[in-house]
Amino acid sequence: MAAVEVRELVKRFGPVVAVDRLSLAIGDREVVALLGPSGCGKTTVLRLIAGLERPDEGQVILAGQDATAWPPEARGVGLVFQNYALFPHLSVAGNVAYGLRFKRGVDRKARVRELLELVGLAGYERRRPHELSEGQKQRVALARALAPAPRVLLLDEPLSALDAALRKELRGELRRILRDLGMTAVYVTHDQGEALALADRVAVMRAGRVEQVSRPEELYRSPRTPFVASFLGRANLWSGRVVAVDGERAAVEVAGERFSAVRGEAAPGDEVYLFFRPEAVAVGEGPYVAEVERVEYLGDRWEVHARFRGLPLILLVPEPRTPPSGSPFPRPSSSRTGRSGEPVLPPASGAGGACRRSQGGAQPAVSH
Repeated sequence: MAAVEVRELVKRFGPVVAVDRLSLAIGDREVVALLGPSGCGKTTVLRLIAGLERPDEGQVILAGQDATAWPPEARGVGLVFQNYALFPHLSVAGNVAYGLRFKRGVDRKARVRELLELVGLAGYERRRPHELSEGQKQRVALARALAPAPRVLLLDEPLSALDAALRKELRGELRRILRDLGMTAVYVTHDQGEALALADRVAVMRAGRVEQVSRPEELYRSPRTPFVASFLGRANLWSGRVVAVDGERAAVEVAGERFSAVRGEAAPGDEVYLFFRPEAVAVGEGPYVAEVERVEYLGDRWEVHARFRGLPLILLVPEPRTPPSGSPFPRPSSSRTGRSGEPVLPPASGAGGACRRSQGGAQPAVSH
């Protein structure tokens, strides 16, 4: 039985359909990230689960019971907001204890102490919010949400206000805490790195719908639609046509060349996108030549923007050494891509494949 399930949810705000027939099931002790661009409906889904919004259609099921009409306080969920929502007049202990105000038979001091130890704030009980760093404030907000031992934890972009280094540190801590507690959680974010690092599964949303929900590795390596491929990290997407299939492989013709790709659901004659990640391309001796347009230094690697027969090509090249010129490539130049004797798309790496296109190529044919 799913800990949380939403069935055919619809939510409208005037003429805007924020959530459009969305269905999703979240297992017990599972962490699922809702990932997508601004305005895709992910926060609205979270608010519908929490009971802060009422759906126009559909159901919210919690632990097998229809909770669609339940008030927020009856749902047994904890909420962590982006802006912390701490009470400035209360101490750290007072903020955490606030989550226990309706709990009877609980040793509040012991529970507060336990939670502050869990989030790494033991000894901070008497401090006020203005005496805390941003990261510490978010830890207090998390402890407060966990205080009443909710069945489900809902997190709405909790790390987005933090700087990059602190965000990376806290996401690791948050993942540890969720695992230690065996917590079921729904995590809303627009940050792909957060979603991949934190979640057991990631649901990529667009225009109020889920495009794909999968384990992070599968989502990154085998996206089902062009939108998922391009939204989740860098991607090369070339329009082509399937000319032959052989088992799990497909021969895709692009710009007069044939490439071997993971077949997916493609059939001969299908118009498809040939998809592969920048890191799947090797620079050196190989059968293909690309013209380098610009190079960006990213510290541990170079991001190379090139053209292959007029098609845009992005490559990520490790930086083991810096050449005297300060750049690994002259600009503009020609550089061979691909491993010797192999196509640009590695034949068995799982790094790419063929995403089927609908007529006109504007929308993916497969949408989940």
